[in-house]
Amino acid sequence: MSTAAAPVRSLRAGTVLADLLPASRTRDIALVVGGAALTGLAAQLSVPVPGSPVPVSGQTFAALLVGTALGARRGFLALALYAVAGMAGVPWFAQASSGYAMPSFGYVLGMLLASTVVGALARRGADRSVLRTAGVMVLGSAIIYAVGVPYLALATGMSLGQAVAAGLTPFLIGDALKAALAMGALPTAWKLVGRKG
Repeated sequence: MSTAAAPVRSLRAGTVLADLLPASRTRDIALVVGGAALTGLAAQLSVPVPGSPVPVSGQTFAALLVGTALGARRGFLALALYAVAGMAGVPWFAQASSGYAMPSFGYVLGMLLASTVVGALARRGADRSVLRTAGVMVLGSAIIYAVGVPYLALATGMSLGQAVAAGLTPFLIGDALKAALAMGALPTAWKLVGRKG
């Protein structure tokens, strides 16, 4: 290993992409608010799914990206802000909705947990390679479904099988595409940082 590569490795060990910005409380607040806003904006990229109360949207991708880029603590805070503001009436859930009395609210809660888990894994280097990033995205999506699908069943009176058919199956192809985007974006960002270091 060359000595030129050593500083970059030490810079990256135990860090997430957001840690590469100059540290300050203002930075952290801006990242949390920005992460919530990004998730809210991405949620507006939504398409209704026939036969399902859950639309296809960009919010799950944004939530996983926010958690991975910001780390567990800031990712959790960003998604908590997104959830609380949406419950309080900010219309930035999918399809410009708000509140907690909707069948898809369980997915928002799942995103809160998933962003925390993927953020913790990113701090351990799970967003540095294509294969590891794919694993992180799959795990994050699984966490979102593990909370969202049972919530959907309870909120609508569907059986678990019906909830899986309405709230998981139609989204698998889209999730694969989102994972592919992340698999390209995150490792590429780290390579660019390494070149600049």
